[in-house]
Amino acid sequence: MNKQIIYILLIFQFSLFSNTYAQETPKTDDSKKVSKLFRNQEALPIKLSYSTKSIKKDTNDSTYIKTALSYKLEDDSWKTLDVELRARGNFRRKHCYFAPIKIKIKKEASKKTLFKGHKKLKLVLPCLIQKDNNDNVIKEYMAYKLYELISPYNFKTRLVDITLTEPKGKKTKTHNIKGFLIEDDKKVANRHKGKIVERSINPLAQNHLTSVQNSFFQFMIGNIDFSTAKQHNAKLLYIDKNIFPIPYDFDMCGMVNASYATVSQTKNNAIHITSVTQRQYRGFKRVPSIISQVRQEFLQNKNKMIAIVDSFETSFENQKEFEKCREFILSFFNIISNDNRYEEEILSALRE
Repeated sequence: MNKQIIYILLIFQFSLFSNTYAQETPKTDDSKKVSKLFRNQEALPIKLSYSTKSIKKDTNDSTYIKTALSYKLEDDSWKTLDVELRARGNFRRKHCYFAPIKIKIKKEASKKTLFKGHKKLKLVLPCLIQKDNNDNVIKEYMAYKLYELISPYNFKTRLVDITLTEPKGKKTKTHNIKGFLIEDDKKVANRHKGKIVERSINPLAQNHLTSVQNSFFQFMIGNIDFSTAKQHNAKLLYIDKNIFPIPYDFDMCGMVNASYATVSQTKNNAIHITSVTQRQYRGFKRVPSIISQVRQEFLQNKNKMIAIVDSFETSFENQKEFEKCREFILSFFNIISNDNRYEEEILSALRE
C-alpha cells in the first residue's frame, strides 16, 4: 500500500481516538514508579572529566566517548561508575562552550548504584562560560517542575552540582557548574504503560486536553521553539488509544531569556514576535469548553506555580535574574485573568 495512504489512514485513526477521548482527564502519575534517582529532589553532586572540544567534534548519534561519572553518597563518600557520553543538540553544539550531553550506561555498570535501571539519560549544562550561566540552568529546570504540576505526562528531572575536569593539553581546567538530568523517554512510556510514537502526528489528532495544557504552558514560559507535529522539542506518548505530547528543551524561552536565545522561525507559521521575551500563542483550535477548562486550571493553580518559582529564589546567584523570571510568569497570569487580553492574545491566535 502507498506510504502516503497508510499515513493518512493512521492520522484518521488517531483523530477518531483523540476525539473519542478528548475530554478524558489524564491519569495521575504514579510516583512509586519514579526511580530513586528522580524521587530525591536535592541537588546531586557529580564529577565528570572530558574535553568539551573533543565531545563536540568527535561524537555523534552513534559515537560516544568513555569516561567515569562519580556521585556523592549520603555519608559524603563518592561512588564511581563507567559511562559513555556524546554531545547532543545541533544549535548548542555549534554555539555553546558546553554542549548538552547524552549519557549511556551499561546495565552491569549501573548495578548497585543510584543509576540502576537507567540506560540513557540527558544532561543539561549551561551554554557559555559567563555571568548568570547557572541561573539559566535553574530557570530551565524550573520550567520542567512547573510542567509537572500541569500534566502527569512529563519528564522527571534532577538538579546536579557538577565538577567538570577538562583536559587542556598537559594541564586541566575545572568548572563548577549547575546542570540537571532528564530521564529517557522510554522511562516515561514505561511509567504510564505506553509507547513513544516515532512518527509525525497531526496536532489535532493528539489528546485535546493535554495539548491545550501544553500550549498554555509554552505561552506561559514564552516558548515558540517547539512543534508537536514534527516532534521538535516534544515527544509523543501513545496510551490507551490517545496521543499525549510531552515537551522538553526550554532554553530558548522568554522565561530563561538566555543571551544566545533567538526567535525561531518556521516555514508554515508566521511568527510575529522579535524577542523571546515576547509571547505568541501557538495552540490550535479545540472544543471551546476544553480551552476554557485549561484557562481555569491555570488560574486555580497560580499560587502553586508561583510557590514553585519562589522555592528556587535562594538557588539564584543573581537576585535580579530571579525577580525578572518571577515577573515574567506573573505577566502570564495578568493576561489570562483579563478577558480582553485573553481574547486578543490567546483566543484570536488559535491556529486551524
